[in-house]
Amino acid sequence: MITDKTFYYKPVDSELERASNSYLMSLVAVIGGLPLPILNLMATFFFYLGNRKSTPFVKWHCTQALLSQLGLFFFNSAGFWWTIGVIFSNEKATNYYIAYIITLILFNIVEFITTLILATRVRKGIHSELYFFADITNLITKTNESYN
Repeated sequence: MITDKTFYYKPVDSELERASNSYLMSLVAVIGGLPLPILNLMATFFFYLGNRKSTPFVKWHCTQALLSQLGLFFFNSAGFWWTIGVIFSNEKATNYYIAYIITLILFNIVEFITTLILATRVRKGIHSELYFFADITNLITKTNESYN
């Protein structure tokens, strides 16, 4: 799920900190407003906007963090609105709903742990890439085309 690669240059300490913070933005939003899935995405998006003209290393990790949050956002939004429908309307909590919510909780726990691991590795200077999202990030940023 996470692979370690070598970035094409050695980032300095301030870059490592900002790149690590790009992953932590979503966790800060979770603490602030857990039930609203848009808050995680917004926090990561605003951090991305603030760093999109930064160094390639920071930009790359901000983009990967944003894409991973965007991927989870759609699933969380569906679960959120489905839950609202169950609570405030005559909709029943079916087995499909319960299975979806359990799966969603598991996905969010895995994402939370993965985000902590990524933030820690990036802060130590290890360029870590997420399966699937790293390929898209490479296409978008075009900053890490010559890694080992």
